[in-house]
Amino acid sequence: GDNALLGGATLGNVRRGVAQSGTLGYWIGQPYARQGLMTDAVQAMISFSFQTLQLHRLEAACLPSNTASRGVLRKLGFREEGFARRYLRINGEWCDHLLFALLAEDAGFSHPSERAFE
Repeated sequence: GDNALLGGATLGNVRRGVAQSGTLGYWIGQPYARQGLMTDAVQAMISFSFQTLQLHRLEAACLPSNTASRGVLRKLGFREEGFARRYLRINGEWCDHLLFALLAEDAGFSHPSERAFE
């Protein structure tokens, strides 16, 4: 029905102080994949992170084999920053991940405290 859970998105590891960053996580059920739904959800998380929370940096990681997830991140402006060996445990197995990040200014957001330095 209309109330089905399609997937989820989380913002965790929010660090204040000198970092002003957070980690984005997300998943979607296979029947709902590749319909643009997660792109919309991640875009909403980006706006919330940079507008409401005033974060400077958003990080995300995905399996190298997950082309759909890489596509979502790249489409929304995330840059691939690295490769993390045996980064997260998935189904009992430590898996390598690609690391991505998006800065507020990359996404068109600027914060009052940073404008003084422009």
